Amino acid sequence: MRATFMYGPGDVRVEQVPDPVLQAPTDAIVRVTLACVCGSDLHPYHSMPASAEGVPMGHEFIGVVEQVGDGVTGLTEGDLVISPFAFSDNTCVFCREGVHTSCVHGGFYAAGGVGGAQAEKVRVPQAQGTLVKIPSDVDPTLLPSLLTLSDVYLTGYHAAHQGKVGPGKTVTVIGDGAVGLSAVLASKQLGADRIVLMGRHTARTDLGRRFGATDVVAERGADGIAKVLELTGGEGSHVVLEAVGHMPAYEQAYGVVRPGGVVSRVGVPQYEDAPVGFGSLFGKNATLTGGPAPVRAYIEAAIPQVLAGEIDPGQVFDAEVSLDDVAEAYRLMDTREALKVIVRP
Repeated sequence: MRATFMYGPGDVRVEQVPDPVLQAPTDAIVRVTLACVCGSDLHPYHSMPASAEGVPMGHEFIGVVEQVGDGVTGLTEGDLVISPFAFSDNTCVFCREGVHTSCVHGGFYAAGGVGGAQAEKVRVPQAQGTLVKIPSDVDPTLLPSLLTLSDVYLTGYHAAHQGKVGPGKTVTVIGDGAVGLSAVLASKQLGADRIVLMGRHTARTDLGRRFGATDVVAERGADGIAKVLELTGGEGSHVVLEAVGHMPAYEQAYGVVRPGGVVSRVGVPQYEDAPVGFGSLFGKNATLTGGPAPVRAYIEAAIPQVLAGEIDPGQVFDAEVSLDDVAEAYRLMDTREALKVIVRP
């Protein structure tokens, strides 16, 4: 089969590899019918040390079950399924508490000997707890929106959920990538009164307005902070959703959060050390939350919303490539010629 590997900055290749096989009774093999490139995939695309051995890529997919292990119930060959970007047993103490990304038997695709999803097939550990069935006769036009439930939309939702977005709240979303725009849509769904989107790419912020943003701030850094404070009468935002992962975005976040407010981060942080002292969080009595989204905790409630047309998060996809052209998908997203790219094996 064909699968995607990254060998270093800008070096993405599609190679022939053996088909995955069941390695445990809890595994399943899924034929991927729809995948995509994630904004987090661009971090190694910029900075991964060059290696003679490629790293498998991809963690978002819809597919058809081809084989299940003896320990898997509730799934059969031919089922159409969505997978969260992290696999989990859905039964351990952390899964029961809604933190599936910390499952004691879980892990992540494209790591630890598990293949990536930008491929023709993928082995799914803990398949019974991970894979979620969708109707096999689903309208094909809904598949892109269902694919966002694998990661991007529900990551935006996780940011808003952790930030306790709701009626009466002013929310600032930092980042006009697919996760930031998803956070806007989720904040609108949760009833936020005002949603300020910080981004400077007009095509993206226009989509943000359609998703529910009431204001757009193109300025960055100190100027951006000043503009948000001006829009909020000097008070700042009740909730700040940081969907970038770089230090300047975090600095903007604590700069615009109001006293007693919440900063919720879902952009994968490209740093370990960050201010939390009097001048950043402590002095404002601000809360810091967020993390990798436990998509499995949210996905079953979101599927009916997509099927009923209540939300259309698939609008974040603005380009499509075949698996053989996946390197072009990375290039398009890296140059911001595309917001998010579908990959069809």
